[in-house]
Amino acid sequence: MMQAANTNAAEAGATTEFVTVFVGETMFGLAINRVHDVFIPAGVTPVPLSPPEIVGLLNLRGRVVTAVCLRRRLGLSPADTEGNTMAIGLEQGGETFALVVDGVGEVLKLGADTHESVPINLDARWRDLALGVHRLDGRLLVILDVDALLAFGGERRGSVAA
Repeated sequence: MMQAANTNAAEAGATTEFVTVFVGETMFGLAINRVHDVFIPAGVTPVPLSPPEIVGLLNLRGRVVTAVCLRRRLGLSPADTEGNTMAIGLEQGGETFALVVDGVGEVLKLGADTHESVPINLDARWRDLALGVHRLDGRLLVILDVDALLAFGGERRGSVAA
């Protein structure tokens, strides 16, 4: 499948690859160059007094990883079934994070022809976390800004002001 996709990319122009993840029925995309691992989170240790988005800490091949719940980060209600989650390993500022999601889809190669800027009617809680959207066969893929997603509290405000 990858070879066919690469052949089409050369003919169609520049493409960007995204790992698709799901929170409920909503599909989000993460730039593939930011994704390091896909795994099932286990042995998560809660962190007292942490922001609500922080699920806790876990051990990923000997590294202490901060687990962040995408559902909570997007301001959504808790899932009906917490046990069927997946995690995406991301790096930010020399630290490793596990982005906990409801499910992981496939890698999509998308061109500029399906890309649009962030719609004005996109949920306000998501607008600052999105880089844009892709319209795909009746579905909307919201592209997430990993830097904004992993910036909490003062870090985020400081980086915007700078």
